[in-house]
Amino acid sequence: MAYTETQTVGYGTRVGNSFKGIGMGIIMFLAGTVLLWWNEGRFVKTDKMLNEAQGKTEELATIDRIDPEMDGQLVYATGVATTKDSLTDADFGFGATAVRLQRTVEYFQWVEHEKQERKDKMGGSEEIVTTYTYERAWVDQPVQSESFKDPEYQKKNFVLTTVEPMQQQAETVKFGAFVLNQGQISRIHGDMPLNVKIDSAKLVSMNKDTRRLIRAKGIQVDDSTACVYALQNTLYYGANPSNPAVGDVRVTWTMVKPENKITIIAKQKDNTFTNFKAKNGKSFSTLVMGTKDVDEIYESEHDENSMIVWILRIVGIFIVIGGLKGIFGFLETILKVVPFIANIFGWGVGVVCTVIGVVWSLIIIALAWLFYRPVIGIALLAIAGFLVWVFAFKGKDKLKELAAKAKSRAAEARVERDNVI
Repeated sequence: MAYTETQTVGYGTRVGNSFKGIGMGIIMFLAGTVLLWWNEGRFVKTDKMLNEAQGKTEELATIDRIDPEMDGQLVYATGVATTKDSLTDADFGFGATAVRLQRTVEYFQWVEHEKQERKDKMGGSEEIVTTYTYERAWVDQPVQSESFKDPEYQKKNFVLTTVEPMQQQAETVKFGAFVLNQGQISRIHGDMPLNVKIDSAKLVSMNKDTRRLIRAKGIQVDDSTACVYALQNTLYYGANPSNPAVGDVRVTWTMVKPENKITIIAKQKDNTFTNFKAKNGKSFSTLVMGTKDVDEIYESEHDENSMIVWILRIVGIFIVIGGLKGIFGFLETILKVVPFIANIFGWGVGVVCTVIGVVWSLIIIALAWLFYRPVIGIALLAIAGFLVWVFAFKGKDKLKELAAKAKSRAAEARVERDNVI
């Protein structure tokens, strides 16, 4: 069942808040501009660094011995990374020989969801209706139900136990005659289940403690009922794993096996590897799972660089547009005394801010490319100039049409008001 709250925000408060938004709008506009400039420089520098690195990469003949002549060179090698390190979960008393051991924890809890609907009122006020709904779900932290809005769901959550997540990583991982550093080890992945290994005496004690906690919540369980289950790689606290109840907890263990096929590109330094530093100051090294050839790895790195630059371009453009809307949003709010006129005006402001934001972003990107790569920068400036021309000469007619519609609707509103009187 949904629980709702209704709040009315007065016209004066809305106007005051919209003026406060001007400062945040300016900050967003500047932040988006800086992000767009920095992103283009990052892309070009990374591209040049990858091209330089690819031209200097040399393949190691073998990883079974260290070739002193390759020391200080950017090298490519593929082989098996191995470890003999034994990782143990000290809290539960079991573990395995592995590159990584991880313990994750989930709690079955009531979760609150919030949804808002806003409606403009004549005179400039705003009605905000907030709807709260509730569902049971597995989450990674206990949920404090005392803060729930619906009194019916307050204080409904509890947990049978709390367990901290944990992750351990091997100290020594060898790659033939080489030793990987911790940053390289962290890139080795491929989680697989690690079965729970708890002795029967400890499991009996855990069941006893859990039954006591369940009874403390007013739930009756007899002494023969199991309340802690070892299910493959999961330890389950609760009366019935197939039918979770609020308060149930599940702890899961995974590991990365001690032998993994990897490919690495990095600068050889003594018996290990470090970052390659390009002429422009950018650093590079990579470790990928499986056997990959040099061209395949560099192609993937270029693709990732291109993907990042486009993601950050889109983010930057939206931040710039959002900043402009924040700066000029007060104009729409002032007109909220007549909502439909404000909505039409707001739509027009949104269009103008979007066009200006896109044009400004293209100009910043083009100027950045003029700084880093002039030919492409000139092309982008030409596109931005075309958009300005389209908006300046073609957009005027659209704005006149919107103004006429607003004037017509205002006249209709006056007639309707006179008829009512």
